[in-house]
Amino acid sequence: MNIHEYQAKELLAKYGVSVPKGIAAMSVEDAVKAAEEMKSSLYVVKAQIHAGGRGAGFFKNNPEGKGGVRLCKTIDEVRDAATAMMGEVLVTKQTGEEGKEVQRLYVTDGVDIEKEYYCSVVLDRNTSRVSFMVSTEGGMDIEEVAENSPEKIVNLSIDPVTGMMPHHARTLAFALNLQKESMKSAVKFFMALYNTFIELDAEAVEINPMIVTDKNEVMALDAKMSFDENALFRQKDIAAMRDESEEDENEREATNWELSYVSMDGNIGCMVNGAGLAMATMDIIKLYGGEPANFLDVGGGATAERVTAAFKIILSDKNVEGILVNIFGGIMKCDVIAEGVIAAAKEVDLSVPLVVRLEGTNVEKGKELMANSGLPIISADDLEDAAKKVVDATKDAKKAA
Repeated sequence: MNIHEYQAKELLAKYGVSVPKGIAAMSVEDAVKAAEEMKSSLYVVKAQIHAGGRGAGFFKNNPEGKGGVRLCKTIDEVRDAATAMMGEVLVTKQTGEEGKEVQRLYVTDGVDIEKEYYCSVVLDRNTSRVSFMVSTEGGMDIEEVAENSPEKIVNLSIDPVTGMMPHHARTLAFALNLQKESMKSAVKFFMALYNTFIELDAEAVEINPMIVTDKNEVMALDAKMSFDENALFRQKDIAAMRDESEEDENEREATNWELSYVSMDGNIGCMVNGAGLAMATMDIIKLYGGEPANFLDVGGGATAERVTAAFKIILSDKNVEGILVNIFGGIMKCDVIAEGVIAAAKEVDLSVPLVVRLEGTNVEKGKELMANSGLPIISADDLEDAAKKVVDATKDAKKAA
């Protein structure tokens, strides 16, 4: 789960990470009031969307204008900036051409920057440890730094037994060539950042840029945070920060039905039980020349209603030109899957090829239900057969159209 910059900074500040003073705004007038409250000589008005590159982005109604991060010296300039952003569609490298509508703003105090750096905390799956990644190339896309100047990126893994220690923080500060005057602030910053990550069950925390001010204070000028959704049951305050308007509509609907769904760019919808089987299904679709349109795991204990909901979610994707249902019934019974598929296909007036491969508990009953449904369901014997049939059927249907 992702949150907005202003939310991330509120959390970081609670754990002792230094951030500029800022106030969230849900309207133009809120932004003006925020600036009046701060009484600064320099304000920064930031569009709040779940995407990076806002400053370099552009608004669809004004492609030649300024981006989603603007410096303002007066209250009137804050009002103008907020008016230009609120309710408009911002396009960045990470949003795609469709962009995202700006529904929230963040007004922050301007700070004097001596130097910009990059810092992130992630779970390194190679070492199974929390890892810091820092670079002297702050303010840039870390992917560009990794490609053009990989030697400028330093990684440091933290032993979970000891946790983050002061000497780890000093190692990071030395790697960034921070001056002695900034060392105390840097150690506090890195220690607090680690504690935030661990205690809030974060998946990633990215500070870009991390800065050193003219007063030698290390500070998070920008912040992105994402969280492990499996841990939200014990992070109620984090769960309450979810902004559903920023999420894919189908992914949001899937969450409501306790389905694991991720939208992709292909044309063959997939409904599978089990993450491993879902990955194998997507792989074999690609092997036979198709492109998966989604990852969808209905889980081991899905009901007919949840299966129906899953089917509707797949078909709501306009790019879907064929569907492969691949179920290995253990806890999940094949006849339950069949009932859900039949109900959904009838309800949405199925118009794309549907290939179903069932195996396991009550498989014969499931196949019998589908055979007697009166629907044009293509039955498959195994996964390879299913992949071939759905790819071929999709191509044939496209040619016929």
